[in-house]
Amino acid sequence: MAPSPEPSYPSGLVWFRRDLRAHDQAALYRALTQCKKVFCAFVFDREILDTLPRADRRVEFIREALVELDESLRTLSGKAQGGLIVLHSVATDAIPALASTLGVQAVFANHDDEPQALARDSLVRTRLATAGRAFHTFKDHTILERSEVLTQTGNPYSVFTPYKNAWLKKVDAFQLKSYPVERHAHHLAARPPEHCQTVPTLAPMGFEATALSQLRLPTGASGAQQLFDDFLGRIERYDDTRNFPAIKGPSYLSVHLRFGTISPRLLARTAHRLMLQGNPGATTWLNELIWRDFYFQILHHHPHVVGHSFKPAYDAIQWESGPEADALFGAWCEGRTGYPLVDAAMAQINQTGYMHNRLRMVVASFLVKDLGIDWRWGEAYFATHLNDFDLAANNGGWQWASSSGCDAQPYFRIFNPVSQSEKFDAEGKFIRRYLPQLAQLPTKALHAPWLARPLELQEAGVQLGANYPLPVVEHNAARQRTLERYAVVKAAAAH
Repeated sequence: MAPSPEPSYPSGLVWFRRDLRAHDQAALYRALTQCKKVFCAFVFDREILDTLPRADRRVEFIREALVELDESLRTLSGKAQGGLIVLHSVATDAIPALASTLGVQAVFANHDDEPQALARDSLVRTRLATAGRAFHTFKDHTILERSEVLTQTGNPYSVFTPYKNAWLKKVDAFQLKSYPVERHAHHLAARPPEHCQTVPTLAPMGFEATALSQLRLPTGASGAQQLFDDFLGRIERYDDTRNFPAIKGPSYLSVHLRFGTISPRLLARTAHRLMLQGNPGATTWLNELIWRDFYFQILHHHPHVVGHSFKPAYDAIQWESGPEADALFGAWCEGRTGYPLVDAAMAQINQTGYMHNRLRMVVASFLVKDLGIDWRWGEAYFATHLNDFDLAANNGGWQWASSSGCDAQPYFRIFNPVSQSEKFDAEGKFIRRYLPQLAQLPTKALHAPWLARPLELQEAGVQLGANYPLPVVEHNAARQRTLERYAVVKAAAAH
């Protein structure tokens, strides 16, 4: 066996961001193999945090993940003063300053292709370079990224199925392999005395505790592994169960993928192996992971999707505006539309920060195509409230629902919220969980209470317009208005 090459740098700094684990972490591995001494840091970036609500589950989730990451790094290093340096500052100032204080020659991080993150990294790179320090970034958040999957003409894909087929042809054991961090962990350095504090609590950063602990959402890398182990016991049935919000069908790993408390390579490697064995659920779940890569490469190649339609013609649509639109949007946000499945889904996101994927499609379609409200309003609401908010996936999902994105559903395909309810929550278990005021209604009447017989409503204690609203729109009439609203797109396509 050939001897390992000598490290390139005497010392380096790993800047953790959306990759909060010590196992199979690309930047950490690269630093450990290229530096004789490696420090690790995370910055609670004020440029992001100062824009958030004071009680934000995501900040608490990150904080809990950091406590575990700090312990993991300390254990790996074998040093009492090992672990993670955690700062609460502006990252573009803090990272160059910390690199200077530590005297490192290079900073290592993983790619983040969101426009704001690219601007941040560009500034950090410039500041480090001015001081004679290198800045290296690596692929870690996806399996295949940026321009790794292109058409035969060298262009990015804009339709999912051909992208998926190309992805499956391209992916191999090397792409799915784990980075053996542990083998090189002896290069982890002890923190200097002035940086040996524990991970800060929420209060000093101006945040309040949330009900995260009551959500049965395990945190950190150990929590992610716990969820994954549980999911593997039922992954075979995923294809049959994933669309029913009252059933334990999903993996519930989206927030862990978002913050990198589990390796996407582990997930894809496992799903790919099971797919080759003919496991139907794993095949469908791998598709979901490929969708994730697809939306990231769309954001990379088409950054205009942040704020604009992927298909420019859709920017000509005239959305509802004014006080009436504001009132309808408020009803949607607060789960007061009069359509039980929509309202139960909004209660779920408002209470827990999670929404089942089928319901994300239902509520998005309802906002855009029943209420005629700009998809960007819904995208922004999800961005604030979802624990697993990821710009690429959130934007892609909303543009799919509004038919303005790549490979979107045709504009004339409009979800009927009642038939979706009857199909995917047939027994009304999900609705009853989140709308207890409707719990006593007979199941047949639960999906459209305004069609219930007066006696059914009376016996169930439901007073329409009092303890549960009447529908804010009539679906068939709203559908017709949507077809007219989208006619501008049809006209543009004809020319």
